[in-house]
Amino acid sequence: MQGVQSAYADSLRAAASAGRSLCLRGGGTKDFYGGPMQGETLDLREYAGVVSYEPSELVVTARCGTRLSELEAELASRNQMIPFEPPHFGTGSTLGGCIAAGLAGPRRAANGLYYGAVRDYVLGCTLMDGRADVLRFGGQVMKNVAGYDVSRLLAGSMGTLGIILEVSLKVLPMPVARATLRFAMEEEEALAKLNEWGGRPLPVSASSWFDGVLCVRLEGAAAAVDAACMHLGGERAGEQEALSHWAGLRDHADPFFAQPGPLWRLSVPSNAGPIAFPDANRSRQLIEWGGALRWWRTEANTQAVRQAASSAGGHATLFRGGDRGAGVFQAHGPVMERLHRNVKNVFDPAGIFNRGRLYPQW
Repeated sequence: MQGVQSAYADSLRAAASAGRSLCLRGGGTKDFYGGPMQGETLDLREYAGVVSYEPSELVVTARCGTRLSELEAELASRNQMIPFEPPHFGTGSTLGGCIAAGLAGPRRAANGLYYGAVRDYVLGCTLMDGRADVLRFGGQVMKNVAGYDVSRLLAGSMGTLGIILEVSLKVLPMPVARATLRFAMEEEEALAKLNEWGGRPLPVSASSWFDGVLCVRLEGAAAAVDAACMHLGGERAGEQEALSHWAGLRDHADPFFAQPGPLWRLSVPSNAGPIAFPDANRSRQLIEWGGALRWWRTEANTQAVRQAASSAGGHATLFRGGDRGAGVFQAHGPVMERLHRNVKNVFDPAGIFNRGRLYPQW
């Protein structure tokens, strides 16, 4: 793989010298996410493969072009999993794209069990920066960071800081038992129940609410799952039906995500109440993460959506479609903007990586 690294380094130096931008790309399954793609494509799929896997230590290290499906199959053979349940959005999804996008699935912020975000499971990384220098951060254990935790900084960076060559992830055992329960209830009651259950020792690993139906997934020891089912009541979904439901949410195969119109992703406190739509008659909503993630299908303008999210204590991202002229991600204040720009300048002084993917002005 040294030859592949050398080829990447040559491409970076040539781009920096000519003042050209490079579009870092793996499987292309998240091309829709973020700002428009610009510059010459640098395909990272060739740099692939599992470097090391220590099941007894719950750590795996793999290269950026490794397909998520292959990595998950390797982990599943040892009854282990990537805890944050990353979305694939297609068969070509890669580990590098997973980390760069920083997206997690239904298990991200479950009430009762907190599995965490992508950054919470990144133990270390190898990065090629804008000078074509290969940098290593972190390691293969949880408590190994002195100084800046750059490994976790890469999660959600959208490839703007460099090529993520390798990543070490903490993995977890698969749950022994699982069950999905359904309840008929409206939004306000569902949000109240999710926050109430979040304060109890219940093995809730995912939740969703849409169109008057609340679904919760329970995972853990068989006795704990059975006891929670008896305590909560509701209607128990069949195993295949449940698997299809959560996979549909993870990869946006659910019919809700196939509807026309812009798709907004609102991140708010889980205890935020119902948020009024700017155009209530033309909007629909799906709620995940115990109330902390609100998916909106709405034609309302960017300012109105972001104001609604801010009023609830959160922020809004234009996930798919819509007018991206005002930026996909909600702008930071002047202090955070300066910090972000300073970090960008350190790792990519010539500004060659993924221009415009994270912020229009980069």
